[in-house]
Amino acid sequence: MENAMPAADRPAADSSSAAHDPLPPGIRADRRGGTDRRDEQDAQDGANSFARRRGPGRRLSDFVKAAEEGEMTKEQFLFLVAIDSFKKANNVAYPSWSDVLEVVRLLGYRKSMPAEIEFRNAEDWREQPDSPSGVRPQRWQERFLKDEPESPDSRAQQAA
Repeated sequence: MENAMPAADRPAADSSSAAHDPLPPGIRADRRGGTDRRDEQDAQDGANSFARRRGPGRRLSDFVKAAEEGEMTKEQFLFLVAIDSFKKANNVAYPSWSDVLEVVRLLGYRKSMPAEIEFRNAEDWREQPDSPSGVRPQRWQERFLKDEPESPDSRAQQAA
């Protein structure tokens, strides 16, 4: 698509840009050409895409749409509260992905179902639904027991 631009509207041409411009003075070319990168990305992603781009035939799921509009499910709200609590307890503004996974596992989520998407570079796996989270060290709960004064007898029993 070519548009003629009156000379009065044209910016002053300097000698360096005139030498590189193959079009005659006063003519602009539409330089948007070639393939659409979005189409290439769609072909690369295939069925295992997390893409949420919208367009013809692409609508948000009710799950995502409700959350974006501020109407969260119980699950979404619990996750939000858990992440917020983690951030406050650990004085962290941006938790790492390992931190997020720790919170998810402490909420009770386990990998007990097959994945609904496939990845070329990772193998799917499963675990028992009642398996421990595995994110806390052994004897973690002992930190939160009431501090009771130790008697000499209890110290001797712990040493044995």
